[in-house]
Amino acid sequence: MTGAAEARPLVSVVIPHLNQPEFLRTCLDSLARQDWPAERTEIIVVDNGSRELPDLAGLGYPHVKLLAEAEPGPGPARNRGIAGASGEFLAFIDADCRADAGWLSAAVAGLTAADSSGVVGGDVRIDFRDLRHLTPLEAYEAVFAYRQKLYIGRHGYSGTGNLAMRREVFDKVGPFGGIHTAEDMDWGQRARAAGHPARYRADMIVYHPARTSVAELQTKWRRHVAHTLVMHRQRGGSDLAWATRSAMVLASAVPHMAAVLTSPRLSGLGNRLRGIGVLVGIRAFRAGEMLRQRSGSATAGSESWNRPSGG
Repeated sequence: MTGAAEARPLVSVVIPHLNQPEFLRTCLDSLARQDWPAERTEIIVVDNGSRELPDLAGLGYPHVKLLAEAEPGPGPARNRGIAGASGEFLAFIDADCRADAGWLSAAVAGLTAADSSGVVGGDVRIDFRDLRHLTPLEAYEAVFAYRQKLYIGRHGYSGTGNLAMRREVFDKVGPFGGIHTAEDMDWGQRARAAGHPARYRADMIVYHPARTSVAELQTKWRRHVAHTLVMHRQRGGSDLAWATRSAMVLASAVPHMAAVLTSPRLSGLGNRLRGIGVLVGIRAFRAGEMLRQRSGSATAGSESWNRPSGG
């Protein structure tokens, strides 16, 4: 049995961390329950400037490697973890996520499949507190947050909270970008251009808590709008095109109500109506933020990458 395990690839799991020790414990607990052999798993936590370094021994994980990265941002933290990793496969999860028991096995299956490109991304689901009565944000994010299949199939990248790759692919594509870039989109599109598009694995599952306040969701979209506006301007996009795009964002709330009403990830009319309420509010906020940032700085909000309840 040991010989069979040793024949399997070594997987290095890299976890950026910033001021989330309780979430980190939940994440590490989920990694301890993987059906992938523990002896073929290397876990690396990269602290990115927490008020206090996580006490891995106190959390019950003295064997987990702890590194530190002074440059702020999850991209630089991941790069630091990769520099200290020994595995031929690299897997990424965020500190506030928990992994399904088959997460690493599914990632390795994807990376060793006959049609593998050397990059896989999996499903990210909301970690509900009470399935019978979802919070408005849980209902909204169950449908619209972390849409990995869409990101991979239409936009050519996987979110870095549930991503795995061969080390040789990372070495070819290069490091993740800094805090002023959407590092997951940037890296994924560079990988696709280099001949390594991400493949989607529905059975490669991690769970992410929903945000606990609308303000947190607004912070996420403020940051995303800033990144998107930078790319729009770099490509020579006009202010008129950007204004048109903002109007389309607002109008998109209407057809997307149907997605909430029919989503298999929700049950019960009450949960669906709560999700629609957040949908309308956040689309209005996004459209207004796009117009506001058009007249100001496109880097607003990007300095704070840590989100207590989301990515």
